[in-house]
Amino acid sequence: MLCSPLSIGSNATVSFGFNGSWTGSLPSSFRWSSSGALIGPKNDGRGIAGIKDPSVVYYNGRYHLFASTAKSSGYNLVYTSFADWSQAGSAPFTYLDQTPIGAGYRAAPQVFYFAPQRLWYLVYQTGNASYSTNPDISNPAGWSAPRNFYSGMPQIISDNIGNGYWVDMWVICDSANCYLFSSDDNGHLYRSQTTLADFPNGMTNTVIAMQDSDRNRLFEASNVYRVGEQYLLLVEAIGSDGRRWFRSWTAPAVTGPWTALADTEGNPFARADTVTFPGDAWTRDISHGELIRSGYDQTLTVSPCNLRYLYQGLDPAAGGDYNGLPWRLGLLTQTNSTC
Repeated sequence: MLCSPLSIGSNATVSFGFNGSWTGSLPSSFRWSSSGALIGPKNDGRGIAGIKDPSVVYYNGRYHLFASTAKSSGYNLVYTSFADWSQAGSAPFTYLDQTPIGAGYRAAPQVFYFAPQRLWYLVYQTGNASYSTNPDISNPAGWSAPRNFYSGMPQIISDNIGNGYWVDMWVICDSANCYLFSSDDNGHLYRSQTTLADFPNGMTNTVIAMQDSDRNRLFEASNVYRVGEQYLLLVEAIGSDGRRWFRSWTAPAVTGPWTALADTEGNPFARADTVTFPGDAWTRDISHGELIRSGYDQTLTVSPCNLRYLYQGLDPAAGGDYNGLPWRLGLLTQTNSTC
């Protein structure tokens, strides 16, 4: 199923691919317009400071959105659903600590439908890489209790993590294998893999997929998507101004090799100074988020036309403890699509 219809101009050069996704090309630079802050904490007594790390799919006429709830005492997960982005701020929350996912540290969710098993997967971090499954994405109570992909931190991550943290697990599958990416806040992007038939078990062969001697240039929050016959990698960086932004690369396969697309502060995938805001800029950080996909299955297919990116932003005047920062969710819409 495709997401809500895209606006394609008369000069479009895209076409429908065999799998029902749009085919086209990515530009070499990106420009965006942003919504205001769309989703933030509810005034419901939970004392949540920020809504972070969103993952979203469009399925059965609705957006299904999962995010981290953050406050100084810790993290958990929240689910909300709406038919249109104009309804996002008023849509009710379901806190997933009230489901079999349970209380305790759960953060940075990613959701997708694993078609071979006819199950929805929610991947998230717990100190390990964890997941829950659900036959019905619209039923928050249907999520299973957490299970782990690994028996413990892979040795190659232990050897390289330094003073960083093992964070931001991300799964994508091709026709033969499933891959799990993760970051260490220390300049390394890791990749593990298993076969499509064995998923979610057997996640081994962990390697360093990319590294940078400057940890801030390859920090966290990686996304990998299929775009036509290639793959797009996004990784969050911390800029020279201390603000969050995204770099991008492309490759012919999930395993690489990765070629820079828009990966510098002067030519980023997304950075506040390449974004037009309604009125004053409500954020100078373009941080952890998710592209709006063309479908919802494990291939994570995205159209290159009129990209939209759901992200977390922050009042530029905010400061203090990171876990207590007032993160909100906003939506970027590409303004320089080549399609």
